[in-house]
Amino acid sequence: MFPGAEYLPAIFSLLVVIAMFVLFFRESYPTEVVAIFGVSVFLVSGVLPYQEALNVLSNPAPWTIAAMFIVMGALVRTGALNAFTVFAEQQAKRDKKRTLALLIGFVVIASGFVSNTPVVLVMIPVFVQLARSLDIKASKLLIPLSYAAILGGMLTLIGTSTNLLVDGVVRAEGLQGFGIFEVTPLAIVLVLWGMLYLRFIAPFLLPDRDSMATLLSDRSKMKYFTEAVIPPDSNLIGRAVTGVKLFKREGVRLIDVLRGDLSLRRDLSNVVLQVGDRVVLRTKITELLSLQRNKSLRRVDQLSAVETTTVEVLITPGCKMVGRSLGQMRLRRRFGVYPLAVHRRNQNIGRQLDDLVVRVGDTLLLEGAEADIQRLANDMGLIDVAKPSAQAFRRGQAPIAIAVVVGLVLLAAIGVAPIFLLSVLAVAVIFGARAIDAEEAFSFIDGRLLALIFSMLAIGAALKTSGAVDMIVNLFVPVMSHMPPFLVIWSIYLITSVLTELVSNNAVAVVVTPVAIGLADALGFDARPLVVAVMVAASASFATPVGYQTNMLVYGPGGYKFSDFTKVGLPLNLSIGILSSLLIPFIWTF
Repeated sequence: MFPGAEYLPAIFSLLVVIAMFVLFFRESYPTEVVAIFGVSVFLVSGVLPYQEALNVLSNPAPWTIAAMFIVMGALVRTGALNAFTVFAEQQAKRDKKRTLALLIGFVVIASGFVSNTPVVLVMIPVFVQLARSLDIKASKLLIPLSYAAILGGMLTLIGTSTNLLVDGVVRAEGLQGFGIFEVTPLAIVLVLWGMLYLRFIAPFLLPDRDSMATLLSDRSKMKYFTEAVIPPDSNLIGRAVTGVKLFKREGVRLIDVLRGDLSLRRDLSNVVLQVGDRVVLRTKITELLSLQRNKSLRRVDQLSAVETTTVEVLITPGCKMVGRSLGQMRLRRRFGVYPLAVHRRNQNIGRQLDDLVVRVGDTLLLEGAEADIQRLANDMGLIDVAKPSAQAFRRGQAPIAIAVVVGLVLLAAIGVAPIFLLSVLAVAVIFGARAIDAEEAFSFIDGRLLALIFSMLAIGAALKTSGAVDMIVNLFVPVMSHMPPFLVIWSIYLITSVLTELVSNNAVAVVVTPVAIGLADALGFDARPLVVAVMVAASASFATPVGYQTNMLVYGPGGYKFSDFTKVGLPLNLSIGILSSLLIPFIWTF
């Protein structure tokens, strides 16, 4: 064996992880797919022994997260979360600014005990409505909503999947796990600072920008779909549809040309009108009456004119559209609904929509009859950005769902049983009380997130078995051995934070936590302070929309640019890091 050969598995492991992070950042594939690729490489190469991979499945953290998804689903299904939003809407009529403070406080506290993602989903329409009543842009409120949910998730061990995941890695390393309220004293200080920042500093940095629906408000004034056929004696026969002045009038917009069962919407610029073509137009009522008198067209009487509405909907993790192209779903044919535009990242997409594959965080602008849009929303799991969802809640079971959460928290706090066991029992009680049906409950579980978590736990195991963690530790120890505790914690926070802002927070937490534990052992420190720094940094993802799911959810509805998150979030991120680095040594001794 040649010199240095013992380091080859470690170097190979690090190269694979670097390649994974590049793919994460480029978004060539979904994060969970990249993680599965990485696990496969490690298994095939033998770097990750098969038995070690199997041991990952015994980690209680992912199963606890899955159980908490179901508990959270029961709170949503019974209307326990919605009840507060209704109360807030009533209060908003009396004192709007006080209501805003009340809502932010609710988001923070609720996010400490249930997954913050559904809290944000429920609150987006409420905050959009509140913005209208306050006569301000929604962009002034939606980033604070996301940040408040992130800060609130830090309050307890169960507030965010990141905390549970770090705790799972800590237990897998043979260390004592975290109590449910162990991080709360630190988190309270961070939350208070975050609230002060959002109240007094953020308003000067937040953009005053319209969302997609507002930007297209001139279109939303056109309230009717009408369908007209080209008769045999029409003077429009043989003419390019895009050159017809009749379709360019103010208040008229050409939506589609139907030839038999075929929609020609994708290539309207090359459509030459033929006898029997059906032209779908969106018009004002005045133009609708004018079209009725035009001899070049003949109304399709059986369809008549259909009153329409323009709706801005959010693609959530549980939406059935995710991963499918708009053309593949045939929304016009199945529901009578037309997609007008898509907001993704810093761009509004209005052309070649059929080829666009829907992603979580996309915002779609849809037009159609209200009943048709409602059918589509119910079938696909869409959320109207501007209007809180209305459904038949199981309100009679709401006290049970709330009692289950309270009981879980209290029993975990006094150490009656591990959180995993308590969460499983909580799920059993919820099912037994029929607070939520099994089919609906399991739909709340984010399978993609669990796939990512299990895969990254396997990646962490591969880094450990290959010696990569030890190699990283040996590189950093000479530098950190002369640092004061503040700088050691700050270094760990900074590394975790930078990686988190670029890729998934859960993926980063799993990779960095073993390194933090190894560094603490090598430096002769207690590992807990460094692990807490990883916890905070992996959650405090404010500077980009990609690091935390709640940021992605408000991206489209707020009409934000990527740089908006950096402008508002970077000072908060750095200040949270400095504050954490100062406080952690006083709470957890080295």
